[in-house]
Amino acid sequence: MSKVSKRITKERVQKICDILNETYSTEYKCYLNYETPWQLLFATMLSAQCTDERVNKVTANLFVKYPTLEAFANADRKEMEQDIYSTGFYKNKAKNIILCANQLLERHQGIVPEKIEDLVALAGVGRKTANVIRGNIYHEPSIVVDTHVKRISKLLYLTKNDDPVKIEQDLMKILPKEQWILYNIQIITHGRKICIARRPKCLECTLQSVCPSCEVDQ
Repeated sequence: MSKVSKRITKERVQKICDILNETYSTEYKCYLNYETPWQLLFATMLSAQCTDERVNKVTANLFVKYPTLEAFANADRKEMEQDIYSTGFYKNKAKNIILCANQLLERHQGIVPEKIEDLVALAGVGRKTANVIRGNIYHEPSIVVDTHVKRISKLLYLTKNDDPVKIEQDLMKILPKEQWILYNIQIITHGRKICIARRPKCLECTLQSVCPSCEVDQ
């Protein structure tokens, strides 16, 4: 078993960042397809408890059917429920997306706001969705705590918390600010390719030397 220290040190955190940068590059990318800020907002809302691949298949038709924010705001809820059925929780998602579209038009002149307090005040928008917008649209350093970031950050002993807000705060304290958005992208990729929840590929993992949870003898 791993003998890597569980202590959070500046050196270990920096080494984690260096390895992630070398393994997954420092290129900013988003796994959801979009052309406008409000499209990314709605796609992110649809991604709750759903894969990005499935969301991209749904939005390929959805954004053609509803090409403007006004079209979303005036959409028939029952019809939209059918349009997004395969993403799960479709009734709640349809209700929130239509309400959110109306709120954007009424409160923000159709512009997706930048401030986190304005974003989380929108229907169906939590901190995770808000941080996706802040990072990808406004390039504001932010940390999106999804299932991969939560699970792998705990395996790396960068946090002991389960609450996403507390995890976000923990990571913001220890990660260099310029690494925040990259960390999201890199850890999501790492979680999908290597550190898979039910069958982690520890033998192939480039983070072996800094991961206290590594199942390879050190």
